[in-house]
Amino acid sequence: MRLATFVRPGGLPEPGVVVGDELIPLNAAGFGCTISVIAGGAAALQKAASVTGPRIPLSSVKLMAPIPRPPKIVCVGLNYRDHAIESNMPIPSIPTIFTKFATSVVGPGDTVVLPKKTAQPDYEAEFAFVIGKGGRNIPAGSWHNHVFGYMNVNDVSARDIQLATSQWVMGKTFDTFCPMGPWIVTADEIADPHNLDISITVSGEVLQHSNTRHLIFPIPTLIEYLSSVFTLEPGDVVSTGTPAGVGFARKPPRFLRQGDEMIVKVEGLGELRNPVTCE
Repeated sequence: MRLATFVRPGGLPEPGVVVGDELIPLNAAGFGCTISVIAGGAAALQKAASVTGPRIPLSSVKLMAPIPRPPKIVCVGLNYRDHAIESNMPIPSIPTIFTKFATSVVGPGDTVVLPKKTAQPDYEAEFAFVIGKGGRNIPAGSWHNHVFGYMNVNDVSARDIQLATSQWVMGKTFDTFCPMGPWIVTADEIADPHNLDISITVSGEVLQHSNTRHLIFPIPTLIEYLSSVFTLEPGDVVSTGTPAGVGFARKPPRFLRQGDEMIVKVEGLGELRNPVTCE
């Protein structure tokens, strides 16, 4: 199932199931938002999947980020060996974790605004998983029970702000710096999340292309590690890191600029397209 958040002209955000080029709204089934589906567990998922109300064309609505205000956005840095090498940083022995704030979230088609404060805005194609059943101290072997689904994320980064200190958050969480979507694909639709092609195209040029099998810390490890420190909640988004090919590591560097269009594609999850403009 592909779970989305959308807005009809003049309306408010509502959840829906994407079927082909149409949407089945879920409000009439008692779901006010995507998190209400996610938090409802197997019964809610089955109810959402069985809704048979009127369909509306995707072209008639505006898709938003699937979870417009995630409870938490947890990001994993340096989680591909080739990216750590190109960044001239040690291969991590434990996950490198930072966060982005919910104010950075935008949806498919939304414009990423490059702030005046940075001269080094960069792109990062990422594969994210969404927590379904929450918990604390979750063993790695139980990871399947806690993943609701998967989606594309673009971890847009201001490198000069990020690398000015040892703490990365300020360079990662400018407004519009966390595009997500276009929808969440439920876990049952993805046979092996650790074998998916991942890429980003910027203004027609493929700048990153890898596979999630190259993750240093896979999903089971991340769930066990994160939940050993804090409670994972329904709707939390965990973005698993980016492969090599980012702009600041290229020679010469290739930073984002006015008029660019970024397209993040993770196999089976659709395309996340976002234009770029300057503040």
